[in-house]
Amino acid sequence: MNQQIIKQVAGIDVAQDELVVSLGYLTQDLCTKCIARKTFANNVKGFSGFRQWLEKSSIADVPLQIVMEATGVYHESVAYFLADHGYAVSIVLPNKISNYARTLDIKTVTDKTSAEAIMLFGLQRKLMLWKRPLAVYKRLRQLTRERDQVIGLRTMAKNHLHAEQAEAEPNKESVVRINKQIRFFTQQIEEIAASINSLVQMDAELKRRIKQSCTIPGVGVLTAATVLAETNGFDLIKNKKQLSSYAGLDVREKQSGTSVNGKPRISKRGNRYLRKCLHMPALSAIRSDQRLKAVFARLVSRHGIKMKAAVAIQRKLLEMIYTLYKKDKNYDKEYYKVLESDI
Repeated sequence: MNQQIIKQVAGIDVAQDELVVSLGYLTQDLCTKCIARKTFANNVKGFSGFRQWLEKSSIADVPLQIVMEATGVYHESVAYFLADHGYAVSIVLPNKISNYARTLDIKTVTDKTSAEAIMLFGLQRKLMLWKRPLAVYKRLRQLTRERDQVIGLRTMAKNHLHAEQAEAEPNKESVVRINKQIRFFTQQIEEIAASINSLVQMDAELKRRIKQSCTIPGVGVLTAATVLAETNGFDLIKNKKQLSSYAGLDVREKQSGTSVNGKPRISKRGNRYLRKCLHMPALSAIRSDQRLKAVFARLVSRHGIKMKAAVAIQRKLLEMIYTLYKKDKNYDKEYYKVLESDI
C-alpha cells in the first residue's frame, strides 16, 4: 500500500493562537485520504509538538509537503520554524484556497474543514516551495505598516479635534491634549519615513528597484516600497491576474440567466495595504499623465462611475509596477499603448 502512495501533505489552517492541521496522502490512481487531524498552539512549543506529531503520523519514505495560507503575519513563525528544520513548505495566497474550497462539497466551514481543503489543494496541485523572504523586505513591511497605523491614529485624533471644536463650548484642555497627540503622531510618521528612506539607501538593489517603479506617473518612494514589501518582491506572484486578486482589486460579477444580474465590483478580499497605498497615486496619475487621464475619462464615459474608473487605474498602476520589476525596465509612456488594451 505504501508503494502506491506518491505524495503526502499536511494542510494547516493558521489562526492567531492555534494551528489546525490535516494530514493526508495521494495515491497513484489519484485518490486522496485524510489520515490524521490535530490542533497545536501557534507558538514555539506548539511547533515542536507539531513536528513530533508529523514524525509519528506521516508515512516514511513518501515526499511530505506542508501547505498553509498567507494569513497576515500569523503564518510566518511556523513557516520559518518548519523551513529551518528542513521541511518543504508552500505558502498559498488565500484567494486560491477560497476559490478551490467552493468546488468542494463542504456544507459547514470550520477550521477543520479549512485545513482539509488546504490539504486537498496541496495534494492535487504542484505548488512552488516557499523560501524565506529577504530580511530587507520584511523590515520594509514592518515600517510601512507601522506608518500606516500611525497615520490612522493621527486621522482619528484630527477627527476628535474637529468634533471637539464643533461643540458649543469646547473643552480647552481637551483641545490642547488632542493637538499634542497630533504633533506626536506627525513626528512619529516623519521618523518612520526617515527609517524607510535609510533602509532603502542602504540596499543598492532595493534602491534601484524603487527608483525604477518611481518612473511610473503618480508612484512615489513610499508607494513603491509598500508594494515591494507587501509582495516580498513579488515572490509568490506568477502573473498580473493573480497580483490583482491578491490585492483585492479583481472584479467580481454575479450573473445567472435573466433573474440575477449583480453589479460588478472589486472583491476587496486581498491585501488592504496594497489597495490603500495605491489610492492617492492613482488620483495623482490621472491628473499628471495625459494617457492615464484619457483612459480614466473613457472608463467614466462607459459606466459613469468615477470611483470605479479610479480603481481600474489603481489596478493598472500595480500591474505596471509588477511588469517593470519582472522585465527590469523603466516606465515608457509608449509602452502603455499595449497595456491600455487590457483594461
